[in-house]
Amino acid sequence: MGRLAETGNAWEPFQLLDADGVLVEPVAVFFAGLQAEEKSVSTLRAYGNDLLLWWRWLAAVGVAWNHATTIEGRDFLRWMRIADKPTRVHWRYRDGASPPASDEKPGTVKRASAGANPVTGKAGPGLKYAPATRARAESTLRTFYDVHLETGQGPIINPFPLDRSRRAGRANAHHNPMDQFKRGRKGRYRPKVSKRIPKRIPDEQFNEIFAGLKYHRDRALLAFWVSTGARAEELLDSFQGDVYPGDQLISVTRKGSRDIQQIPVSPDAFVWLRLYQEEIWKRGAPRGRDQPLWFTLRRPFRPLTYAAARAMFQRANELLGSNWGIHDLRHTAAWRMAQDPEMSITDVQWILAHVSLETTQLYTAPDQHEVIVNTRAYHQRRASKPAQTPPPPAPGYNPESLRTLFGDPS
Repeated sequence: MGRLAETGNAWEPFQLLDADGVLVEPVAVFFAGLQAEEKSVSTLRAYGNDLLLWWRWLAAVGVAWNHATTIEGRDFLRWMRIADKPTRVHWRYRDGASPPASDEKPGTVKRASAGANPVTGKAGPGLKYAPATRARAESTLRTFYDVHLETGQGPIINPFPLDRSRRAGRANAHHNPMDQFKRGRKGRYRPKVSKRIPKRIPDEQFNEIFAGLKYHRDRALLAFWVSTGARAEELLDSFQGDVYPGDQLISVTRKGSRDIQQIPVSPDAFVWLRLYQEEIWKRGAPRGRDQPLWFTLRRPFRPLTYAAARAMFQRANELLGSNWGIHDLRHTAAWRMAQDPEMSITDVQWILAHVSLETTQLYTAPDQHEVIVNTRAYHQRRASKPAQTPPPPAPGYNPESLRTLFGDPS
């Protein structure tokens, strides 16, 4: 019931429509406030998906959005914990096309199991909503109702209240300046999200993925991502005039601050970029400083989207049987820079555009791959060591008494 529609209008990028296709006005007001706070379009999309799920759940239980209580908020997050995520139907079968007869569940997108991938060690998406997804939904809906509490259009009490320990006063009110701030649970029903250490792609696996790519565009993209540490959408939004091969720089628009920043790129990335440009320009792709840098390879040439780039990287993953994501390329670039003793951690922070140095310092800790390699080497050293016999006791002790106390050393 209902859908989140992308309008293509910069004034109103997304609209939440109900089951009859009518605009949901409270969500439109909420989106307008987010735009005034300079939230990105991707943030509006993420918030819109959370609100769409909440609107569908309210329709299922027969409660209006402005009549929801803490009971509905509590039960909604309980439902997210135990329910299966809906299966997304492939676009080929959305218009009623007949799927192949051999498919058990035709037209559905397969999801990996929740177990760890044997190559990467990363858990798959799984069938349930992840704790991070549930936590984001709780934050989105609590913020949504806070906005309408101020306007007087929503319920009297926020259906997603704060934790009981937070209602009496400000968080960290008695914080010791010598200690770090604790990130406590803010919402009463907010799930606990474990702090994850960023995973990097080992060099040998990255080389295998790179060798399995078919097109110069894909090679150039991976080379730019792994050498700049830019986020995927930051690089995909670049124009041809943002590239400076002579200075080995590229200009990107940062996700949070929306600042334009020039970041260095490795020389081999520009080689692959030039090969890709010569190839696609000969085929008639638009050329100019104000034209997008990355295009689709098929006519009509369109700007490359994040979904298309993710599908390309997923096909490369299938060669290894891995489940690396595009964002892992940013983790890989950050880890490589942070491990270089001649590169300061503040330089890495500037390149990654981290607000807090604490976030950048996550890449100074060893990752899972490095710990496994070092532990295996430790076991090999232990196995190769010769067995050491205990030294003989000092003179003057009775051997029978020592054997009674400590047992036979043999």
